[in-house]
Amino acid sequence: MTPSIGFGAQPRACYAVDPGRSKGRLFMEPESPTRTPFQRDRDRIIHSSAFRRLQYKTQVFLYHEGDLYRTRLTHTLEVSQIARSIARALLVDEDLAEALALAHDLGHTPFGHAGERMLDALMLPYGGFDHNAQSLRIVTSLERHYAEFDGLNLAWETLEGLVKHNGPLTDASGQGIDQYANGLPFAIRSYAQEQDLLLESYASIEAQAAAIADDIAYNAHDIDDGLRAGLISLKQLRDLPLIGAALVEVYDRYPGLDDSRVVHEIVRRLITGMVEDVIKTSMANLTRISPQNVGEVRNASETIVGFSGEMAKTVAEIKKFLFENVYRETNVMRVMGNAEQVLKELFVFHFEHPDSMPFEWQFDLDGSSKEVLARRVADYVAGMTDRFAILEHRRLFDVTPELR
Repeated sequence: MTPSIGFGAQPRACYAVDPGRSKGRLFMEPESPTRTPFQRDRDRIIHSSAFRRLQYKTQVFLYHEGDLYRTRLTHTLEVSQIARSIARALLVDEDLAEALALAHDLGHTPFGHAGERMLDALMLPYGGFDHNAQSLRIVTSLERHYAEFDGLNLAWETLEGLVKHNGPLTDASGQGIDQYANGLPFAIRSYAQEQDLLLESYASIEAQAAAIADDIAYNAHDIDDGLRAGLISLKQLRDLPLIGAALVEVYDRYPGLDDSRVVHEIVRRLITGMVEDVIKTSMANLTRISPQNVGEVRNASETIVGFSGEMAKTVAEIKKFLFENVYRETNVMRVMGNAEQVLKELFVFHFEHPDSMPFEWQFDLDGSSKEVLARRVADYVAGMTDRFAILEHRRLFDVTPELR
């Protein structure tokens, strides 16, 4: 596992994705003389319309509830920083890990997971809705800025990592597994006819680093946002593993420190503890499995980048705490219920009146099937920001539910 110097002069282990040996893009393009394929992908993602819209999409709290709370954009930037740190330590391609982190939430609906749940229920007769599959749909189809192709025409390795960052989607026969046991989402199923992303295998170390970075970021930062929103207190954290120890350390080292600084100090310790555990555990896994190239990473029988057993238990306890005290808090549930109503009414209205959508969304729908119409409406509604969805609902309906 001796690192080598490759394209871009970045130290790289033998199991890393080599940007100089990319499988290329669906549509042929000249290579950039100054950027690797994955640096180019990262830049295309940042300049996309979908990425800009993340600024006004919900992480947990609605965008207008306060300047301190995270949006999808701030969360995404935090994930990208953590992903790069892990990738650097594991001697894999940081640019690919960063590109995947920046793209991982592009497919989210307005109003967070509440919006996704409602849109999935509305789309159930037409193949359902999945935010991970929608991210693929955005970067391969819905972004329409380039003269020669739809989408961003990202490199094969970026698309593979975007789709498979949480593990294989099918078995060797092509049958969906785990959450996709009843069938692959529409966007993934349809794109697989264009390009084989090896859905039966694991993704690269870079993609696995982006996936675990997402877990680290939202666990730590939902604790932060929950404290700042007053939904949880520092006192409640004393019995949580890792966080409780961090709290004791901060109080002992900085007696009399104001609560705002205490919160920051425990969150940074929480992130550091999880990142260091991932790096140590992943290096041990790499030594044990000893993959000699990225193909052996894909064909491994397990995820290589992850938490230790002890840290996995700690993370599970933190998630359980957040679920009970933040995500299922009475006022949060009320607001999310109202948000689901807004999204449902928007979808139904545009489905029944497709000419109410902007011209570019409805110009070629005459004579289309209900499935095509529903997917078009879902694409349109899913792309809305929280702010636009609220304004659009107010324009179309007499009463908009309270979302604060």
